[in-house]
Amino acid sequence: MTNSIIITLCSMMLLAYLFEITAPKTKIPSVILLLLLGWIVKEITFYFNITIPNLEPILPVLGTLGLVLIVLEGSLGLEFNRTKVKILKKSFWLAFISLVILTITLAWALTYYFDYTWKEATINAIPLFIISSAIAIPSVQHLSSHKKEFVTYESSLSDILGVIFFNFFVLNEVIGFVEVGAFFGQLLLMMLISFIASIGLAYMLTRIKHNIKFAPIILAMIFIFILAKMYHLPSLIFILVFGLFLGNLDELSRFKWIQKLRPEILDREVGKFHEIVSETTFLVRSLFFLMFGFLIDDKDLLDLNSLLIAGLISFGIFSLRWVQLKILKINLYPLLFVAPRGLITILLYLSIPAKYQIETINKPLILQVIVITAFVMMIGLLVTKNTSNSPTKIEKEKNP
Repeated sequence: MTNSIIITLCSMMLLAYLFEITAPKTKIPSVILLLLLGWIVKEITFYFNITIPNLEPILPVLGTLGLVLIVLEGSLGLEFNRTKVKILKKSFWLAFISLVILTITLAWALTYYFDYTWKEATINAIPLFIISSAIAIPSVQHLSSHKKEFVTYESSLSDILGVIFFNFFVLNEVIGFVEVGAFFGQLLLMMLISFIASIGLAYMLTRIKHNIKFAPIILAMIFIFILAKMYHLPSLIFILVFGLFLGNLDELSRFKWIQKLRPEILDREVGKFHEIVSETTFLVRSLFFLMFGFLIDDKDLLDLNSLLIAGLISFGIFSLRWVQLKILKINLYPLLFVAPRGLITILLYLSIPAKYQIETINKPLILQVIVITAFVMMIGLLVTKNTSNSPTKIEKEKNP
């Protein structure tokens, strides 16, 4: 039995790797194939009457680790300088405005048509309007570097903003000036902690002489993230700051204090660290979506009671995105289609306290929105011509 499990896992992960390396050619997001593979394995276990233990408790753990590693991997590859201010502003406003407008709209509909309270409706609406960096970033690797960068910024910021707003509404029974002031205080505190912790971890990276040096850094990073999360601080900011700090040492070289971190050594170690993070991210992300696919219930996916609402939500997502891209003068294709829901949506939905859970926003609805947005992205990427070449100067100035 043990050998069979190991062989099955190895086979699935090798298939996941095959999906990953063929995605730029087929333009089919590897995540969709992973979900399908997980579902097929589940059907096989049912057919042969193979007993599998309950895997649902493992899903949030893998999801949290995957979220941390995906944001870290994305931020390590981002350049952060004056030339990136424009793309950062556009990606921020795209993520922020869509999250706010769509959340308010769905919350109003839920209170008006289903008689829920505003707080219940808002808490349940937020997870549906967060772009999944776990799906978006790996799916655009065949696009130009400029578009990949935009998707990385937008999806990472969407994750961070979504988690911040979700926690704010869940943790505050009453929302007033005091709570809003405390909220901004937490943001400033987290920025300070992130900066200090990033310097400390970077210092460790250059000072550890043991042949095992990257594992302690990753473990310490996850420890800080979870500790900040336990104290209800916006801990994803730390991951983003840490990744940007390590990935932009050249930009920091003009500061004298950076010399104490031995930037010439640190730069070499960061390259190795990025490779380790990329490998680990692939494993964790693949396992999460395989397991999620395995846990998909056919009845949930085909639930007609929630399908209409899921379709309307998905229509609203892409309609508003079209308007925003037009207003921001950003090239519509293929960015219009890159707005998948996924890992972070699942994690936040599972985190909704029992007293705020509502019947209308249920597991079938969440699953259907994830599948619809993922398939729209797949079709959009398939029908959009390959744009892997670098953009022209004019394109850089006008479009991401």
